[in-house]
Amino acid sequence: MDVSLCRAASITPEGTSRAPLPIRAGRIGASLAARAYRVDLHDHLIFPGLINAHEHLHVNTVPPLNTGARFPNSYAWIEAFQAHFEEPAVIAALQVPKELRLRHGALKNLLAGTTFVVHHDPWHPALDATNFPVALLRDYGWSYALGWPDYGPPVQQSFAATPADRPWLIHLAEGTDATAQAELARLDQLGCLAANSVLIHGVGLREQDVDRVIVSGAAVVWCPTSNRALLGRSLDPRRLYAAGRLALGSDSRLSGARDLLEEMRGIAARGELKPMQLLKLVTTQAARILRQPLRGSLASGAPADLVIVEDRGGEARSLVDIERNQIRAVVRDGVPRIADPDFADWFAATGMETVPVMLDGKPKLLARPLADPALIALEPGLERIADRNEREPDLTKDALTNNALTNNALTNNALTNNALTIDARCN
Repeated sequence: MDVSLCRAASITPEGTSRAPLPIRAGRIGASLAARAYRVDLHDHLIFPGLINAHEHLHVNTVPPLNTGARFPNSYAWIEAFQAHFEEPAVIAALQVPKELRLRHGALKNLLAGTTFVVHHDPWHPALDATNFPVALLRDYGWSYALGWPDYGPPVQQSFAATPADRPWLIHLAEGTDATAQAELARLDQLGCLAANSVLIHGVGLREQDVDRVIVSGAAVVWCPTSNRALLGRSLDPRRLYAAGRLALGSDSRLSGARDLLEEMRGIAARGELKPMQLLKLVTTQAARILRQPLRGSLASGAPADLVIVEDRGGEARSLVDIERNQIRAVVRDGVPRIADPDFADWFAATGMETVPVMLDGKPKLLARPLADPALIALEPGLERIADRNEREPDLTKDALTNNALTNNALTNNALTNNALTIDARCN
């Protein structure tokens, strides 16, 4: 339906607009409709939905490898992880149907304002569901890594089969040792370094390697939390960012941040990039690298994928500095998907039924298609309020029982003490 978002400031890396933002047929409109549902967003900011340029959707519930060790490269981590597959918690996590785990990874992203995700793994039919929580990169080429050829499409064949106007993805230089440092030259020798090459991680890239990436027109996806956890350090983002050749990914919780918001907060806290630079990484710059001209934008014709937050001052900082439960609303295709309860009328106006939930201790409304109890159960911090209310009487009953037992114990202790006193006196 036609919607007009009024009295908010719309924020993009190109600038700020205080004009009403029209939504028509699930996209940003060119003009306001004569009769539209009006949402008053005074003292709010509207951002484009965020782009997560690297994710493994299906492994976000798998417990990480907590050795405390730092690995010289990702191949050493993969080798160490093999024994971890025998852990009961890992076995249990992987027994959850893959379709459900993929939807969970998408929901994890959506809850943090990410509406477009790059899934770096084999395609699965579940990703084609019309009600999948996020939009996905499609029609792209990929290989997994130079040093792990048995998983994913072969490098040269995959690159050759990918049209030049579509991105081609590969994990590269994910390490700090000579093996990682040699990978860019090897990729170049194979003829697979070009303007559509998107290199994931790039920690082992040296200064001359960064030069080569920039000259070739290729790009790097930066996943600093994952890099620091596995390798002990990450790349310096400044030159690649300045050249427009850097995007941001959260990786999965198997090694990376909880979500893209947590990733951005960490970068800002370390002073590696400024808030508006971070906004660019997860909107317009990522869209250009991934050949998605209508993503990460509030331009006319773009999908109406939005993140709405309170204006806390500092524009981009109002998004970069917050937790996911502080987002006021996440909108996909012009329809709110998770929002604070005072947006209930907007859900109703679009015909979207909701389910009340708690997100990290704060009440929210979740679109019913996303409220599958089995899906919600996989996400820490997310809980259906009905489920919570059902447990509260049990908790109260347990508390009363415990109190009664405690009182009985105290009474028994008192009786015992009295009996001891009486015995002492009698003797």
